[in-house]
Formats: sequence, structure tokens, C-alpha cells
Amino acid sequence: MSTETTAIPTDVAAHVLFHYGHEGGYQAGSFTTNLIVAIDSADPSNKARLGLGFPEYVAAVNAMQYSHNGVEYLQSIVRGEVAA
Repeated sequence: MSTETTAIPTDVAAHVLFHYGHEGGYQAGSFTTNLIVAIDSADPSNKARLGLGFPEYVAAVNAMQYSHNGVEYLQSIVRGEVAA
């Protein structure tokens, strides 16, 4: 799942930023918090399966894990500088 093909909504970006301890984020509810933990710890096969139901969250976590500017990208979504 690529961040280039999946729009990441503002709340999703904020939840993932919070999970990783970065400015601009805020705590999600318990289900979403556990979902982010599952995506964060999933191997590629299971992450792809989670992406079928939650593509925005997988895209946001992938941005954090694999993009050198993932933090800045998600923060720009939260600030409204990038279309969600």
C-alpha cells in the first residue's frame, strides 16, 4: 500500500503521529490505537491484509516507517497543507 495512491485523512495522520510520539498528533480511541499497534508490528503479508480494511492507516504507518520525510508529510496533512 503506497502513500501516493491512498489519501490520508487528517485524523488518521494525527493518530499515527501520536503513536510515534510526534508533534501534531492526538490519541485515538482504544480500537484505533490497537489497530495502529497491529499495523506497526505486522510483517509485510499481514500488513497488506490489514490494508484491505484500513488502507489509510496502513499508508500513514508506512509513511512513518519507510519515508525519510514521513513525519513532515503527516504533519503537513494535519496542518491542512496537503490535501487529505
